[in-house]
Amino acid sequence: MDADTQLCGLDPDSPYVELAVEVFAMLADATRVRIIMALRNAEELSVNHLADIVDKTPPAVSQHLAKLRMARMVTTRQDGTRVFYRLVDEHGADLVKDAIKQAEHSVSNGSLPRHHHAQVGASA
Repeated sequence: MDADTQLCGLDPDSPYVELAVEVFAMLADATRVRIIMALRNAEELSVNHLADIVDKTPPAVSQHLAKLRMARMVTTRQDGTRVFYRLVDEHGADLVKDAIKQAEHSVSNGSLPRHHHAQVGASA
């Protein structure tokens, strides 16, 4: 079991720690988090569609998408003059989902956060 942990880089002395910090820094922006959330719920979206969803201008969204693309969190497909964006894999979306769940805990005032209610109903 320890071999699996070491292969995945989950030890405290992992060489991936600094890269993980860069991933968190990339997600330390509300617009980028909203973009990831929007792409999580869609197969792919254009810049203009994403701009409508996150309520930002297309040039601003395009700049955020360029950063996410450099971080290899999103990828593109071109169709004529339109560019469509999608998540590279589920990991960025999973990070955002877990961060939202953690945020729900921070404002739940001791009550069970909303994401736990679905789990309780499913296990009953």
